[in-house]
Amino acid sequence: MANRLRSALTMLGVIFGVGAVIAAVSMTEGAKVATLAQFERFGTNVLTVRAGRWERGPVRGAMGSTQTLTEGDARAIAEKCATCVAVEPELNGRAQVKAGNENTNTTVLGTTAAFTQVRNYELAQGAMFTDREVKSRRKVAVLGPTVAENLFGQGQPVVGERIKVNGVTFEVIGQLQSKGDTGPFNADDQMLVPITTARYRLGLGAGAPGAPRDTVSSIGVEFTDMQVADQTKQDVEMLLRARHRIAPGAESDFSVMSAADFIQGAEEANRIMTLLFGSIAAVSLLVGGIGIMNIMLVSVTERTREIGLRKAIGATPRDILLQFLIESVTLSLLGGSVGALAGIGLAFLLRAFSLNTAVSWPWVIVSFSFAGLVGIFFGLLPSRKAAMLDPIEALRYE
Repeated sequence: MANRLRSALTMLGVIFGVGAVIAAVSMTEGAKVATLAQFERFGTNVLTVRAGRWERGPVRGAMGSTQTLTEGDARAIAEKCATCVAVEPELNGRAQVKAGNENTNTTVLGTTAAFTQVRNYELAQGAMFTDREVKSRRKVAVLGPTVAENLFGQGQPVVGERIKVNGVTFEVIGQLQSKGDTGPFNADDQMLVPITTARYRLGLGAGAPGAPRDTVSSIGVEFTDMQVADQTKQDVEMLLRARHRIAPGAESDFSVMSAADFIQGAEEANRIMTLLFGSIAAVSLLVGGIGIMNIMLVSVTERTREIGLRKAIGATPRDILLQFLIESVTLSLLGGSVGALAGIGLAFLLRAFSLNTAVSWPWVIVSFSFAGLVGIFFGLLPSRKAAMLDPIEALRYE
């Protein structure tokens, strides 16, 4: 009974180790696929310029609450950057939006008519506001699908409806196509208004004393293709440093980020997660391996007379060695098989909770094979001990 319990606990260690490896790699691969898909949805040939410094490392973001970017910067990029196709400044904030008896709190994004081109959006209903409507500060809005659903219900027409944003009445002229799950920021839960309307009618962008009146939160820059990504990024940085009068060698008061920067950051986070789960899995496999060795040593002791009898009728030390080694590997592979199935099952189960996972079959094979190596490595000592027993002493063993 005790031996069976030890076997069960040993297999549990192997199962957990292999399962953890497969689950970790599945989540990492899924996150990588989701990250690439996300940038494909929003466009890979896009730069995002933000105020403040964007630090690399486990924690990233525009540091501080500096307000250094302006609409003038956006116009300068559009005029002087040879590889830039379209530029759109953005001014964002949170607001309570009401329609009849329904209301929701969402992100209000003040932007220009170029937003849909730069950010790779399409319209499900209606149209985007025009440059003329931006200049005239028209009170028009384009809703994200989540906002439209919260205010009017799923699948309902929204064009022509009236909504109130912080008490100001707007006419809905369009609805964006859904972008789906995009991580911490839900791109479907936002509404677009002309940037001039956001600034002068909703009071967004009212910054610190002395800050420029036309301050913006960020600037989106679309360039021709990925072959000129680095050159475009360098040109934009040099242009803004000159406009902001930043001395050579001094740190910029803005950050220019490309899709490659975001992807690299996501991959670094994924690597950290893989190392974490891999460490847990390694400890589990080590515990399982030590358990296998102990079980096999106990088994050798309990079967000493059997070993002596087999040797007496002609079994060689090599036969005994292989017998116990096969038992050790079988025990380990059985645990590895259950662990692999558990890891694959967990990966598919997580999809039901809207978590991105992608089973990497090469890693399934690697994990399963590693379980077999654990059985060989930790089973070698007990097997060798059994093979070296003296048959006469073994037969006398009580």
